[in-house]
Amino acid sequence: MKKQILTLSLMLISTMLSTLSQAAPTGSDIAQRGPKPLIGISCSHPKARSAVNLTYSEAVIRAGGIPLLIPVTKDSLLLRDIIKRLDGIVMTGGEDIHPSYYGEEPLPELGEVNPLRDIYDICLIRLASQHNLPMLGICRGEQLINVAFGGSLYQDIPSQLKDTTIHHRQKESSLKGTHWVRFESGSQLCRIFGQERCFTNTHHHQAVKQIAPSLKVVAWANDDVVEGFESNSEHPVWGVQFHPEALTMGGDTIAHRIFRFLVQKADLYREAKAIHQHILSIDTHTDTPLEFKPGFNIGIRGTACVDLPKMEEGHLDGQYFACWMRQKALDPEHTQAAIDRVEELLTGIEQQIAQNSDRCALARTADDLARLKAEGKKAIYIGIENGYGIGTDLKNIRRFHDRGVTYITLCHTRNNAICDSSSDTTQLWGGLSPYGRKVIKEMNRLGILIDLSHAAESTFWEVLKRSKKPVIASHSSARALFDHDRNLTDDQLRAIARKGGVIQVCPCPDFLTKDLKSATLSDFMQHLLHVIEVAGIDHVGIGTDFDGGGGVKGCETDSELINITVRLLEAGFREEEISKIWGGNFLRVMKEVQE
Repeated sequence: MKKQILTLSLMLISTMLSTLSQAAPTGSDIAQRGPKPLIGISCSHPKARSAVNLTYSEAVIRAGGIPLLIPVTKDSLLLRDIIKRLDGIVMTGGEDIHPSYYGEEPLPELGEVNPLRDIYDICLIRLASQHNLPMLGICRGEQLINVAFGGSLYQDIPSQLKDTTIHHRQKESSLKGTHWVRFESGSQLCRIFGQERCFTNTHHHQAVKQIAPSLKVVAWANDDVVEGFESNSEHPVWGVQFHPEALTMGGDTIAHRIFRFLVQKADLYREAKAIHQHILSIDTHTDTPLEFKPGFNIGIRGTACVDLPKMEEGHLDGQYFACWMRQKALDPEHTQAAIDRVEELLTGIEQQIAQNSDRCALARTADDLARLKAEGKKAIYIGIENGYGIGTDLKNIRRFHDRGVTYITLCHTRNNAICDSSSDTTQLWGGLSPYGRKVIKEMNRLGILIDLSHAAESTFWEVLKRSKKPVIASHSSARALFDHDRNLTDDQLRAIARKGGVIQVCPCPDFLTKDLKSATLSDFMQHLLHVIEVAGIDHVGIGTDFDGGGGVKGCETDSELINITVRLLEAGFREEEISKIWGGNFLRVMKEVQE
């Protein structure tokens, strides 16, 4: 017997060494562009242990990922540190979820619950969501994702639902299918599995009741029990009630497709993170200073679209804060009030930077961004949105420049003392005013970027004629795709490119589509790709207008900006091109203007 065991052991060792010597491990279903993606797997908590069924890790390995078991703990800082290292996550099956998490009292039929695991799992889900990790929930994992995002559950299917045609706690092995699941035609899950129904297993007695607002149901059993969902806001989240990992172990290649899909998404996410490690990224327009009320701190993750934690989660290096003021009458009293408002907003920005000086600093030049990234800090740039705020004295331009202002948006939604706006109903100057022409000359002299977002076409063309330096549009989109006065025509896009400038495409629903409520990251990407095609890869960037109306489903805060990079990779862009879009082009223009 000992001899047989020794022979078997030697055979296993030989097989393992042979596998290691191969260029690509057997069982890998995808060809990664770099290192294999790291897929976290949540653990159960039996008898004070962190444990997971082998089927989960094996399914990830077969799909080409590296599984990492995440220990059960209430230490949220440790879990955040783990999440930052992951490229994807699988939330696994197990015990029931305590109904207090969705506002209900326990029913007698409620099964075993584990308070520590509930806390651990919900913390994992929220952290993974904040970091935009591709996330797959299975059985309990699917149910808990729904709960964490604001949905509810049936505590016990047999006692709460009358249809008993399917026994949802099958006695057969989980390697076998026992019932059909149908997928909504055209849904992502349907595309993943490649068919509109699958024969699968069932090992649960709880199920989704009210779906969370950010999710949509796309799979059902024949008794209409929810069997799968996906994000309705283009986030990388999917959930299934059945156990594809067990079916995978049983040789079901259809069920295994969801793991291949997850690992492929994780691989793109891994590559996007790697790219952001060594490129310079900057968002050229937000209205976040309007959020600087008493008690606000950009160093704490809060309700604003922009803060330092969200910049870290979205892998953004530099952020522009715009000093925006509402335009009123062009008389001396209101003009002075606008100047004072700029001063107030500048002071607010300076205070936010001062109280977070270990994590961010004021940036004035293109080189500052690289220097601050090397120091482990975020770069804060300042712009003025609406030249109304500089008044009618050129000395104010120098004064604000000395406080760190590096671009001025000439106007906002109304004509001002400098120029005509694209949104005003009449033309006051037919382009630039006589004072506005002096403003252009002074901005060129001081090395301040001229921002033509919001400018009327008459203003646009006169500025291009008079400016000695390249110009920018800090937050604009393509009029060819959506006819809005704030968007730029293809002729304007080409003209900015010929001038050597850059168009910072804006994910603001108002500028993307008629249906503002349903504007998505895909809508933004259409505009971004169109501007790239028309103006060229060297003249395009990103300006979100966050905290001022910007943000679409799939990209609503700084934490989600990494999703744009993932989409660019999916569209076939190379790292060099992505580097230009995320900052290279804008920084080149800034250097030229400041020379």
